[in-house]
Amino acid sequence: MEFQVGKHGLTRHGLPEVDAATVDEFLGGADEAGAIAVLLSAGDPNRFPEATDLAVVLPELIAAFGGRLRGAVIARDAERALGERFGVRVQPTLIFVARGETLGLIAKIQDWSVYIDRITKLIDRPRGQCAAVAVTIVPQHRTQGVAP
Repeated sequence: MEFQVGKHGLTRHGLPEVDAATVDEFLGGADEAGAIAVLLSAGDPNRFPEATDLAVVLPELIAAFGGRLRGAVIARDAERALGERFGVRVQPTLIFVARGETLGLIAKIQDWSVYIDRITKLIDRPRGQCAAVAVTIVPQHRTQGVAP
């Protein structure tokens, strides 16, 4: 996987790139290994600088969960089609999939503790429950002086 931001390149080895033709093979391999697939839909890193940060965080998350996760990056030209398939609304987003079921999404860059908490809940929840966006994308702010 490689991201180009300005003149600086970021390469992370070990994460394959998938597209519409190869994603199902990747997902099947993760299932066979007993792992949850994590797809990074990064978007344009020039438009979404968080994509570069998330590309750095993803391999660390995979390591932290000790074999329970298997990651890949969605090819730029496949992001729209696969985004529609998995329910991606914003970039960058991590997509969690197991046995053909989208378990959930985590959008944008988050604190490490948020990742650990949300991923643990996603991968340990009973199968068959509805998938949901695991992190609110736009924080809800209370209007000053107005009671909830």
